[in-house]
Parts: sequence; structure tokens; C-alpha cells
Amino acid sequence: MTDTAGPAADASEADTAADTEADAVGDAADDPPRITPTTRVLLHDLAVRRDRDEWIVGRMATRTFVALPAAGARAVELLGAGLSVGRTEESLRAETGEEFDIADFVGDLAALGFVARIGDHAVPDAEPPRASLPWLRPRHVRLALHPVIPLLVGALLTAAAVVLVRRPDLLPGYRDLLWSRHGSVVLLSGAAAGWTLLLAHELAHLVTARAAGVPGKMRLGTRLQFLVMQTDISGIELAPRRHRLTAYLAGIALNLSVASSLVLVLALTEPGTTAHRLLAAALLLALLPLPFQCMVFTRTDLYFVLQDLTGCRDLYGDGLAYARYRARRSVRSVRSVSLMRPVRPVRTVRRGVGAGDRDGDPSARLPAHERRAVRLYSVVLVVGTAACLTFMAAVTLPVDVALLVRAVRGLGPGHGLAGNADAVTVLVVLGGVNVLWLVTWWRNRRSRRSASAT
Repeated sequence: MTDTAGPAADASEADTAADTEADAVGDAADDPPRITPTTRVLLHDLAVRRDRDEWIVGRMATRTFVALPAAGARAVELLGAGLSVGRTEESLRAETGEEFDIADFVGDLAALGFVARIGDHAVPDAEPPRASLPWLRPRHVRLALHPVIPLLVGALLTAAAVVLVRRPDLLPGYRDLLWSRHGSVVLLSGAAAGWTLLLAHELAHLVTARAAGVPGKMRLGTRLQFLVMQTDISGIELAPRRHRLTAYLAGIALNLSVASSLVLVLALTEPGTTAHRLLAAALLLALLPLPFQCMVFTRTDLYFVLQDLTGCRDLYGDGLAYARYRARRSVRSVRSVSLMRPVRPVRTVRRGVGAGDRDGDPSARLPAHERRAVRLYSVVLVVGTAACLTFMAAVTLPVDVALLVRAVRGLGPGHGLAGNADAVTVLVVLGGVNVLWLVTWWRNRRSRRSASAT
């Protein structure tokens, strides 16, 4: 049943519907249930939250969520309170003056996995997705959402900023990463520290989301040419805004807290010592992921903050659809001019036209505040993606190829133990990361295709 409670059905309706409830079931056990005005449904445990002019309704167990208008949320409330399909239609008609097809609506809810039973017919339920660290319960980490945590992080950042103002020599530079004369040692230690910080970053997302009751799952993913670890915290949409923003920013807060702590420790160590060099390298590794978070066109942590603040449902997907629409229009215009043909007028798009309409503006179906955000974001998406891929083709890829070729040439009996060790380390670390990117990209691509086919 839903968490919200609506008006209960009266006794006369209950007596009448009890005699006819079996009509909701199909003739055969394997047939889909027939939904009649007297049909009652049993909903799974659903959560509901108001968001601007819409309501977010979702089932945390399956991490399935949908945005509904007020009438849709009210229909869920009435159905969850035990009203039949017919009584729900009557109640909505009395409240809004409009007609609603609740039978079709129940079918849509069943397709989303929100319905446990239609009449006497149990609706098959999908297996819920696995969560990372399932033994970690919300009660174990509830302090992660305590209001004092942001204050502590802010105090730590302030202290580090004061130290850096007084000791600007502690600011790290790229040379701090080269703390050893052995390249293999630098690569191995950097990879170990980098992956440790990455895991801690994602754990921060998972812990804060789990404190809000969201299962969460960590996995490897790709963002353009980057291999990333990402945490699926679907369901945080149902939490209050403070909890949502805390979950989105938890990883960045952890990196800044680690960096601030390293600055304070650095100020207590003797410059030039091994400990000082190691701490400086760790400081730079803690700060390096932060510029990447500003690349909102790759759906980073700050992207989800931006999406939440703009009130958009799918800023990336809608922005990509709009960019493709503009690209198609530009191509058609160029072709028309080159062939000296009149340009065919673009069909007028009304609110409600889907993103799949290749001739219409997909942003026209969005509310005004989302439309503006999506069109602006589409520019950021196109420019950022183009710049990122250009940098990869001009800088990153040639450097990787040069390092790998040099490593292969550095193998052999004539290069000594140290030379072979360095070459093997480059091949394992750099080559392994690129192979892992390819495997992850292919696996996720195949998973998306399977989901689309299903």
C-alpha cells in the first residue's frame, strides 16, 4: 500500500464490490487480469513526494520512479486506500470535473511494477536489483545526514585555506607527483592512491544515500574517454532536497576534506623529506578529480546538482535530444540551400509531442522552466563534448600510444632489471586501464541494448 492515506471506501461499496471482485480476473490463470469498474488493486509500498507542479511516485525496492500530475498522484492515493477503479474515477470526476480512464492507468502502474495484485490475480514481480554492501543499514549511517556534518567540512576547509594563505609554498604542483626517481614506483603508488580515493568518493555517495533509505549500487562506467566508478542512487529523488544535495555532493566533500587534512599535516612536516613529498603527492591526487566534476556535460556529481536545482527530469537526455534536433535542422537547411530548393516549413509542435518525433522540437513538450534549462544545457553539452574529444585525439591518445610503444621497446635483456620493471609497470597500469575502459564500455553498451530490447 502507499504511504499516503485517502478516503476509505464506504460500507455499501465494499458490500457490493465483494460479490463482483472475481470479475477482474481473466478466464485463464495465465491471461492478464481483466480490469472492470469494480476491480480493486493492491499496490506495493510506494513513496510519494511533491515536486513543483508534479508528484514523484516510486517504488524503492525496484528503483522505479515516475513523475505524475496531481490527478495521477490522487488516483494512486485513492487506489491505495482500497477504492475500486469505478469509485476512483467518480472521485476524480467530482474533484476535478474531468474524466479519467483509471483502468488504463492501473495497467500503466502494473507495467511499472507498482501493482502487487489486481482483483484476485497476483501480478508477477521482477527481482529487485542488487545493492552494494547490503548489510549496511540506514540506522548504521544515519549520522551522515546530520546537519552538523556540512559545518565540520566547512570548518576544515576554512582552516586549510588559512594555512595556504600563510604558507603558499604548500600549494601542490605537477612535480609533486614525481616524488620518486623510479617511474614505476610513481605509477604504482599513484594508481593505488587514486583508486583508493575514487572508492572512498563513491562510498561517500553510497553511505549518504543509504542513510536516506536508498539502496545504491557501485559499478564501473565510462564517461566519454574516461573510466569512472559510479554509484546508482536512484530513489534519492524521493528524499527531501537537503538530503538529495548532500548525497550528490558527498563525494566532492570527501575529496575536499581529505585535501584539507593533508594541507594541515603538510604544514607540520619538514619540507624536502620523504614524508613531505608523499603528502604533497597525495594532496594533488585528492584535488585532481575536482576539475572533472565541473564537466557537467558528462553527468558528473555537479550535473545532478544542476539538474535538481533547475527542476529538470532528464537534463542530459532532453539536452541531447534537442541538440540532435538542431543538428538535423541545420543539415536540412544546408542541403536545401545547396540544392536551391525551398525549405519545407517545420511542423508546429504542441505540448505533449514526444522526444521521438523527428520533425518536431523535443523541448516543446517540456514546461517553460525546463525548456530554457535544456536548451542552454544543450550548448554546454555539444561544446564540452567536442572539446573533450578533441583533447583526447590531440593529446591524451598520442601520449598513451607513445608511452606504450616506449614501454614495449624497453623490454628485453639489454635494458636491465630496472628498465624492464619500469616497462612492465607502464604496460600493466596504462594498458590495463585502457583495456578495462574497453571492457566496461562494451559491457554497459550490451546491457543498454538488452534493456531496450526488453
